[in-house]
Amino acid sequence: MSRFKVFSVVIHIAGWLLFMAFPLVFLNTRGQYNTSIVSFLQKPAYLVFCITYISLFYSNAYLFIPQFFLKKRYAIYSIICIVLLACVYMLHPFDSLLRSSEGRRMHNGMMMPGPPLFDRPRLGDKGPDTQRRFDNPPYFHPDSLERRSGFGPRTRPMKPFDSTSLFIFLMIMALSTAIKTVQQWQLTEQRAARAEADKTSAELSFLKAQINPHFLFNTLNNIYTLAAIKDDKAADSIMKLSNIMRYVTDDVSEDFVPLQSEIDCISDYIELQRLRIGKNTIVNFEVVGEIDRKKIAPLIMMTFIENVFKYGVSKREPSAIDIRINIHEPDISFYSKNRIFGVQKSEYQRTGIGINNTKQRLEHLYPGKHLLNISSLNNEYIVQLTLQT
Repeated sequence: MSRFKVFSVVIHIAGWLLFMAFPLVFLNTRGQYNTSIVSFLQKPAYLVFCITYISLFYSNAYLFIPQFFLKKRYAIYSIICIVLLACVYMLHPFDSLLRSSEGRRMHNGMMMPGPPLFDRPRLGDKGPDTQRRFDNPPYFHPDSLERRSGFGPRTRPMKPFDSTSLFIFLMIMALSTAIKTVQQWQLTEQRAARAEADKTSAELSFLKAQINPHFLFNTLNNIYTLAAIKDDKAADSIMKLSNIMRYVTDDVSEDFVPLQSEIDCISDYIELQRLRIGKNTIVNFEVVGEIDRKKIAPLIMMTFIENVFKYGVSKREPSAIDIRINIHEPDISFYSKNRIFGVQKSEYQRTGIGINNTKQRLEHLYPGKHLLNISSLNNEYIVQLTLQT
């Protein structure tokens, strides 16, 4: 049993204990409680009072509301409430409990007086009838009062209206309806949140599946170029590619990985690109700050680095690529700058799926905790990304 269920059970028990103590407090304040607590709790009227309202609460909360009210079968639910109200009116549990606890002589809901004055022995009377009158007073029939007062049987008072029982009925029904409705609303909200989380997880898995083949495809092209020109550094390049593939296939299954692993992957990728681009392009890669104990979403910066080497390298013109990663205590910042070769600036911004996927991942993994600024000025493409960690 979860902690929430235990807390709910404790609340229910405490609430019903307070409710069951209500008649004791009420009768004590009216001065009509003249018996012990144990004997009072054993009264049939008290048991009927408690069982009636407890049954109403749980039958309404766990049967009538789920089966009729929440399914929008309002007409049937209204009929059930009217029938229950009529049953409580006929049973009048509170009034029965009140009358059973008075300990005074009752008849049809009316308190009966003692023997009439003219039937009582008078002070100073002597004779054989005097002792008889004290020992066996004559029985007083309620009809004699009607005959002597001039009122017939039609004027006998009716049974009093038990408004307290009906008020408690309305309170119990309203409380159970409110509690069950709030629980149903919370359950609906939890299901919606769980569905949104599942959707986000599925989207992230899809985005990673798109990024990884795209990244590996570009890297394999670079290895193919080295093998085609029979470069002696091909073996070292294969080892670096092996490290990158191990990182991509094993580590990126998590939403966040150590920053050191991400930087190692970026370093291996840049070294592979250095072998391909030759001396015409200068690559400035710099990492500043304390890397330990920092974590980052995997491959979140790789998309920008791929685009740097894909569109910022020319075989005929000299170019420079700047890549900087600054690690501070509250955040991690990434900066890259490169010239654009071979495509127009507007076309370059729309090329590929990597940039859009990265933006979506940032929205999912760093909601309200990231700042991405992409600009192109003087034929230079600049990316500035800040992540709060």
